[in-house]
Amino acid sequence: MTQNSTVDVLIAGAGAAGLTLAIELARRGVSFRLIEKLNDPFRGSRGKGIQPRTQEVFEDLGILDRIVALGGVYPPQREYRVDGSFAESDVVPHEEPTAAEPYHLALMAPQFLTEGVMRERLLELGHRPEFGCELIGFEQDETVVTARLKGPSGQETIGVRWLVGADGGRSFVRHALDIGFPGKTLGVRAIVADVMLTGLDRDAWHRFAEGDMEKQISLCPLAGTEMFQIQGPIPLEGDIDLSAAGLTALVKQRTGRPDITIQSVSWASAFNMNARLADRYRHGRVFLAGDAAHTHPPTGGQGLNTSVQDAYNLGWKLAAVASGAPNALLDSYEEERRPIAAAMLGLATTLLDALKRGELRRGREVHQLDIGYPESSFALEQPERRSGLLAGDRAPDAPLKGAAGQPRRLFELFAGVHWTLLGYEVEQAAVLARRGLHIHRIGRRGDLIEEGGHFRDAYALTPGDWVLVRPDGYVGAIVASGEASALEAYFASVGLNPEAKAADG
Repeated sequence: MTQNSTVDVLIAGAGAAGLTLAIELARRGVSFRLIEKLNDPFRGSRGKGIQPRTQEVFEDLGILDRIVALGGVYPPQREYRVDGSFAESDVVPHEEPTAAEPYHLALMAPQFLTEGVMRERLLELGHRPEFGCELIGFEQDETVVTARLKGPSGQETIGVRWLVGADGGRSFVRHALDIGFPGKTLGVRAIVADVMLTGLDRDAWHRFAEGDMEKQISLCPLAGTEMFQIQGPIPLEGDIDLSAAGLTALVKQRTGRPDITIQSVSWASAFNMNARLADRYRHGRVFLAGDAAHTHPPTGGQGLNTSVQDAYNLGWKLAAVASGAPNALLDSYEEERRPIAAAMLGLATTLLDALKRGELRRGREVHQLDIGYPESSFALEQPERRSGLLAGDRAPDAPLKGAAGQPRRLFELFAGVHWTLLGYEVEQAAVLARRGLHIHRIGRRGDLIEEGGHFRDAYALTPGDWVLVRPDGYVGAIVASGEASALEAYFASVGLNPEAKAADG
């Protein structure tokens, strides 16, 4: 057994949550190791929906264009009747993008393609997952987590400042901490399989026997591949033949279509749907993220998206505390993210009930654009606002023009690892610059000029107001001109000191 030197963070699990966290830490220069007990990357399509808010996150991470290029939009759903006729409709009503919300359509990208792009981005930042490396034990005290790993070269022990369990619904980290995972089994068992087939065209999501939980089955062309994803409920007990022959027989039985033939199976799974939420997201120096903290039914496409946003929230906070911010910042991770997961569990369960009745259409509630942290300890308003944009809300996008005449977007200004402070018609010397803070003044004598009134409409500010946007694109503070001094205490609470001091978290 070898003893390795200390790194800041050990991430157990290289799925979407672990990869997001790794990218966040890598671009901030925080040392970490990303381990995955599987010998190879996950190769299934399980989480194929990328919601609009996650698209905004991926834009910031520098991977959205690549994922869009690999994936595609959802096709219309084609519901077949018993007589073989069908009706077509959109799964999600089409809405045009707006200046404040540039992405309004869910993107389809099979999970293995999404994670492949994320690994590519991580490699650009100088890191890669360690496959075939398993966390087999750990202990912690006030200063360090001592973790035992088993990999291709044998066992080793490492010391880390923090451990993050992003290791799935059966999380070893959660079990080792004895954190409760209450919830319920939803009484639905289903299959999901990625297959090559003949007999169906790729211009629709083919759905048969909607509303009949004994006969229902769907076949969806997987964007970016030549495959289809098969989904359907199955009996709660008994073995299911997931071979090409077995799935062909199942499809024929449920569709009455002998012309549909499964040629090969790339990946397949039979699973029981659960809705569960961890009692805690943090125990000392150990955190849970993604499916280790919450498990959802797949309806509504919320699971992968919620997992990515867990890591997006945690990553900048770990980096800030590693650089000297107060440890209390890490407490806000559970405070902010656990209520979101509880709401998403309720939504996914409601959508599952609707699916049982044959109702598949989804609305704005699945986009995750309305998620925010208004009750967070790190949401500051001086004075309190009664309407419009509030502290804790998602910071809207808006087109602007630079003082030099070139077009700009707020999201371009937010992108990166920094905080952004926006002053609306403010005096030049009201706030002092500091490391990790980008300051922009909008309006007369500012470096940015309003374009079409979109900023004014989205932010509803009064001249002299300041808006502080967090690294994850949420509003941290809104203060009026006479309250700018309140920002100084807020800066200290998140580590935005004029001279940052190293401190242990």
